[in-house]
Amino acid sequence: MGEFDLIERYFKRPARRAALGVGDDCALLRVGSGQQLAVSSDMLVQGRHFFADVDPVTLGHKALAVNLSDLAACGAAPLAFTLALALPRVDEAWLAAFSRGLFALADAHGCELVGGDTTRGPLTICITVFGEVPAPGGVSQALLRSGTRVGDDIYVSGTLGDARLALLALRGELRLPDGLLAQTRLRLECPMPRVALGLALRGIASAAIDVSDGLLGDLGHVLRASQLGAAVDTDSVRQLLACDPLTINPPLPAQTLMACVLAGGDDYELAFTAPASARGAVAAAAHASATPVTRIGQIQAQPGLRLVDGNGNQVANGFPSFDHFAQDT
Repeated sequence: MGEFDLIERYFKRPARRAALGVGDDCALLRVGSGQQLAVSSDMLVQGRHFFADVDPVTLGHKALAVNLSDLAACGAAPLAFTLALALPRVDEAWLAAFSRGLFALADAHGCELVGGDTTRGPLTICITVFGEVPAPGGVSQALLRSGTRVGDDIYVSGTLGDARLALLALRGELRLPDGLLAQTRLRLECPMPRVALGLALRGIASAAIDVSDGLLGDLGHVLRASQLGAAVDTDSVRQLLACDPLTINPPLPAQTLMACVLAGGDDYELAFTAPASARGAVAAAAHASATPVTRIGQIQAQPGLRLVDGNGNQVANGFPSFDHFAQDT
């Protein structure tokens, strides 16, 4: 099977929202007046971002999910995406499963594939996603990292740490019961992007980011962009682990569990800030999007990110987040 036969069979679909989709030199997207186009790219490399034995259906899902998560953090509605795919060989069963997982999530969010590239090489997936954000009168409604203010509450959607637990178990660094491993592995390999929450937070949240490299590291990007600091309540953070630690045998040290929550990565939840006066609006946005959120701290004028206990006493912070080039995690 040749390159163009591969594209024709597994990835070419009729254009719906696009003016021109797969098959030409460029995709053409219709963007209405008073709108801004949001664009983001992510790459997944076998052995670095996923295991060789991963289910191709879930891999197709995750490849797009991590990009949709970026749109969610910007408050952007998905429009379309391109796919660049390097394959060591043509495996039709694998391609059928991968494209099935990819398009199931794409269709759920009305996001269509409009082009890309294929080549032979180590399995690598690169997606560029496009979304739109209202900008009435030239004033953008996009959620940015730089919008937070002193006194804002800090929130996190969903739960954190399960993906990291699965990764540690799959690497043989700890043992999890079979049922718990299946539960946490699903969070690692099949994350659900919080697009509905991101859209609901427009006009409410002051800043947002998706949690891909660990809560503290990603929240640090918001603080640097805003030139502010924060206090994060470790008692609130402990509630973010979905699994019950009592089901893990032998028990894991509390520090290990906290590291999974604070610096685990691969969660693809949203961390965001909002004024204290907007707590009711945040609760309404969470309800409308069917997404639980937890208030975990507050933005402060003093630069730096501090961990505190329920009494406000500072707690040691030894939880570095993931960095592709700074460490091997």
